[in-house]
Amino acid sequence: MDLGIKGKMALVTGASRGIGRAVAEALAREGCNLRLAARTREDLEAAAEAIRQAHNVHVSVHVCDLSRASDVEALSSAANDLDILVNNAGAIPSGDIFEVDSATWRRGWELKVFGFIDLTRAIFARMKSRKKGVIVNVIGNAAELPSPNYIAGSVGNAALNMFVNTLGGISMRDGVRVVGVHPGPTMSDRRKRSMMERARTEFGDAGRYLEFEKGLPAGRSATTEEIAWVVVFLASERAAHVSGTSIRVDAGHAVMPRS
Repeated sequence: MDLGIKGKMALVTGASRGIGRAVAEALAREGCNLRLAARTREDLEAAAEAIRQAHNVHVSVHVCDLSRASDVEALSSAANDLDILVNNAGAIPSGDIFEVDSATWRRGWELKVFGFIDLTRAIFARMKSRKKGVIVNVIGNAAELPSPNYIAGSVGNAALNMFVNTLGGISMRDGVRVVGVHPGPTMSDRRKRSMMERARTEFGDAGRYLEFEKGLPAGRSATTEEIAWVVVFLASERAAHVSGTSIRVDAGHAVMPRS
């Protein structure tokens, strides 16, 4: 299927690894030119060069920390030619109400919650003036499956979910779509390392980490590529009437029966 995005310009934040890297790869396969943003230059440069070699598209890199207002402003000024924005940067720490102190809570939200909102505000204004554009927010299924042991992330994801609903409910008047994606458990490098450490602690054998996957609806986590293709579809012309909503990509994890 031709997704109708060849030659368009996309910015992906948190693009050096994990879901962000997979999204960048998938967009490049469809012929999108890319701006990649993350905090670590070495990882960004490696991702950009691999994508250029594989897909023959233009890729530029932007080293920035989107928890800083000055970096958001600089990135939005540099990326003044966007057709697609994918907000993906950020991970909010786990922990319950006592474990996540005020400083930790605020640091997590500055990058993921306010980082998404502030960058969207800047990019949306330009898209609105051109009467075209798509903003995809990679949020997380804790927005709909809250956990007391992931309280800062559950509340932050819920806020971003409502942000998508609220802005995306009116944005098509200006030719702009705003949508979200809620990944469930996804086998990123970070998740794999965490599970291996847990298996080492509980079983004395890091290689048994996949045993923690058995309770998931499909018996496994999603791959980063499975998340990426949903993001790319939502960013494409084939989803031209989709706005103000978020799609779960979690094999039913958020709604599976629990005893």
